Amino acid sequence: MPTLEIITIGTELLLGEITDTNSTFLARTLRDYGIDIYRITTIGDNPGRITTTIREALNRADIIITTGGLGPTVDDPTRQAVAEAANRNLVFNPDLWEQILQRFQAYGHQPTENNRRQAYIPEGAIPISNPVGTAPCYIVEMGDACVISLPGVPSEMKFILHQSIIPFLKQKYVLRSKIIKATVLHAASMGESVIDEIIADLEELANPTVGLLAHPGQVDIRVTAKADSELEAQKISQPVVSELKARLGENIYGQDEETLESKICQMLSQKMLQLTLVEYGLNGAFTSLQTLYQHDAVQMLILDEEAFDYDTFSKHIQSLRQEQQCDIGYGAALVMDKQVSANFILHDSKHTEVLISSYGGPRENAPIWALNIGLDFLRRQLIKITGFKEKENHETG
Repeated sequence: MPTLEIITIGTELLLGEITDTNSTFLARTLRDYGIDIYRITTIGDNPGRITTTIREALNRADIIITTGGLGPTVDDPTRQAVAEAANRNLVFNPDLWEQILQRFQAYGHQPTENNRRQAYIPEGAIPISNPVGTAPCYIVEMGDACVISLPGVPSEMKFILHQSIIPFLKQKYVLRSKIIKATVLHAASMGESVIDEIIADLEELANPTVGLLAHPGQVDIRVTAKADSELEAQKISQPVVSELKARLGENIYGQDEETLESKICQMLSQKMLQLTLVEYGLNGAFTSLQTLYQHDAVQMLILDEEAFDYDTFSKHIQSLRQEQQCDIGYGAALVMDKQVSANFILHDSKHTEVLISSYGGPRENAPIWALNIGLDFLRRQLIKITGFKEKENHETG
């Protein structure tokens, strides 16, 4: 399986004047052909640094793709840098010059003398025409490795990649299209570092790979398999997905498109329960969840008292539950004092359950954190009350 490093060239990238979209497109496209991306580097228009970067990359990877720096001006140094990295001279290619002339004629313009620089490529390089622009490209082969220089203009880069570069790579490295299949498990009320401790050995797998992505109040665990077909990718992923579910248990609340609110609605519907939900200090976070807000079994209320008092809040939930003749009364309150905290209270006819949690992250993320923690607390309490089992929802993973 060949390896790839991408080098995007241009001082304007380093200064933040434009955004690099080329490396993202290259990585997403070429990974589907079984190419492993080792590194992405951005470097300014400095010939010496570009040369050094290419030489270092050749010690690690089979394929080096550069984008940018192929224009006609003095600050377009890629051709010279690649030639020096390959220990070759730049040589004039008459065919490329003819193509440049034809492109300018098609635009109704005359090329200037400096455009002639674009017809110089490293000695022995394979010239690649650019039918959608004026900057020719090339491939420098060095045994099993190669350096491919593409334009920095995204539309030109994409066209040439598909028309010329992918066919070349498929032949040189006997590549086949691969299916990349990702399965995402969602865990709540459990920190990223704690999950990492439990599944660290699985995160070292090569295929499928396992990675974590933390959000306020929840963590996504992504299992990504690479195979020749979607069915084969699923077979590769399934044992790992099952193992993750076994290790993390009820901390896993859903998979792929499932959400906390959809899981709560499933339990309410299957057990025919009525819920009254009271929120305080969350700026309507719960009522913004349309799946929950529009559910026939759910009634919601937002409190806007100036000061939060736990006892008053708890009694208010109890009286509302009785008044509305609901099975469950639930309250979620976010208190933004010096120490940010969230209070969650659940009342049914027999029990009262309470969770008080402190938050130490950025204050602007506190509402989404409290929403996720609060939904997960409600989910867990509903599991206790109803005895809900995942198999009732016919989930097989």
